[in-house]
Amino acid sequence: MINFNIDNYLRISLTDVVLVLISTCLIIIIAKHFFWDKLVAFMQKRQAIIQENIDASNQMKMEALNQKEVYDAKLKDVGKEAHSILESAKARAEEEKDEIIQNAQNQAEHIKRKAQEEIERDKRNAQKEMREAISDVAIEAAKKLVEKEMDEKIQKQFVQDFIDQAGDKEW
Repeated sequence: MINFNIDNYLRISLTDVVLVLISTCLIIIIAKHFFWDKLVAFMQKRQAIIQENIDASNQMKMEALNQKEVYDAKLKDVGKEAHSILESAKARAEEEKDEIIQNAQNQAEHIKRKAQEEIERDKRNAQKEMREAISDVAIEAAKKLVEKEMDEKIQKQFVQDFIDQAGDKEW
């Protein structure tokens, strides 16, 4: 079997430490001489790209905030405009209502006036017809009285018959 001792692997010796430090310094010196400028240029380029992204992001944020303010202002204006439109619509509706009521009252007054005129006309016509009918009856009565020269009793009977007869007729 192989002689294996863990202490040999875990020990720290001064020579190992010095050799590691020397090799690390050599690697740094070689890397600095050949690669340091390229590494710094790469890091600066990367930093510039990141800074551009940050600036662009800040610029976009500012534009978004400005747009939000513009939209908020427009939204307030739209709200005010909608309110004014509603108010004007209410006012127009109120005016139309008043106009409709006024027209209806005017029409009712006109219909009432026409009906009153028609009633008056019908009343005058009825009076005229009644006068004609009474005059016709009176003429008839006078004719009959003249035809029959009668005594007072017969005249009274004749007038009574005439009144009864006139009451049956339509005026």
